[in-house]
Amino acid sequence: MDTQEAAILKSTLGGVDLPSRPRDLVAYAVAEGATPYVVGRLASLPDREYESLDAVVEEILHMQPPHVDPDARKPHEESGAPPGGDAYVTSPSG
Repeated sequence: MDTQEAAILKSTLGGVDLPSRPRDLVAYAVAEGATPYVVGRLASLPDREYESLDAVVEEILHMQPPHVDPDARKPHEESGAPPGGDAYVTSPSG
């Protein structure tokens, strides 16, 4: 997390009641429309009470970033074949 992301996190959580546990931070962030990345980082915080947003950011800065599969969102080329193959275009024999 860089300084810009930390600022976005702090502004997203600006009105949250403190101290808060990660589940409360996640619920507040979701209600505020936080990105899935931010929600995921908050959800991975150790379960304890955080007294300040600075404490939340400090904890996140010391965590490893989540693993992202680089191929997860790459589209696959279409085959051009109908779904279900030949069974889709032939009638059942009766």
